[in-house]
Amino acid sequence: MQRQASLWVALALAWVAADAGATAPQRTPERTGADPLGSPMWDAHARTLFGDDPVRFDPRVQVDFPMIAENQRAFPVVIDARAIAGVTRMVLLVDLNPIPIAIDYRPLHAAAYVATRIKLDQRTPVRGAVQLASGQWLVSGEWVDAAGGGCSAPPVSRVRGDWADHLGEIRGEAWPMADGRSRVRLNFRHPMDTGFVANIATYHLEALRVKGADGRTLGEMEIWAAVAEDPAITLMVDGGAGEALRVEARDTNGRDYRAALSVARQSPVPASMPGGR
Repeated sequence: MQRQASLWVALALAWVAADAGATAPQRTPERTGADPLGSPMWDAHARTLFGDDPVRFDPRVQVDFPMIAENQRAFPVVIDARAIAGVTRMVLLVDLNPIPIAIDYRPLHAAAYVATRIKLDQRTPVRGAVQLASGQWLVSGEWVDAAGGGCSAPPVSRVRGDWADHLGEIRGEAWPMADGRSRVRLNFRHPMDTGFVANIATYHLEALRVKGADGRTLGEMEIWAAVAEDPAITLMVDGGAGEALRVEARDTNGRDYRAALSVARQSPVPASMPGGR
């Protein structure tokens, strides 16, 4: 929680520095080429997130999403870096959102793949950034057109008034893949409040772990309120048909969530399948 709060403060300061025209630090981190998307927030976010780590733009980081946001409350995004060896961390960055980070994922015993749905506050670049074991970051992404307001609209469950009746419900399924991993789809019932709606404080899932039958963590992530209400998350973790998996999550009120699921005993799906959102 403390680490998450610190990153939030750092990103907020980055916005202030960018608006004030602050100069870059004397030691310039290694950046390969100008931002191909021409984002006004790229330099500020890059300094905050990557520090002095080398960064370059690489199309092998595949960031898949619709070019127009039909629903700015729940916009599907896939980051697929399976073509790159040695990925240790994956970040979903939305440059012009008031909450620019959606997820920070570590595929410990898993493929470099994650899919989810996010909120969009305006037209913005949406990027995937992956870190290699060497410390280098590879980044890719595109602009997406959005009408806006996704971060400041009240969740549907708040409007209906039934959010507390379903808070913490988890649905999960897992299917074996031909490469020996399993595609895991998780759905949580949670309002994912951003704090930008009057009289509704920030309240969201902040951490998620998927563990194997032996207790080892296969993948873990930090989650921010930029993720859409009732989060849907897809991962590809180690373990084949019949494998028992455990899901552990926590929200910003300290509430813990637990679930168990088994990988379906069926013919494996091709490893090349995109995995869904």
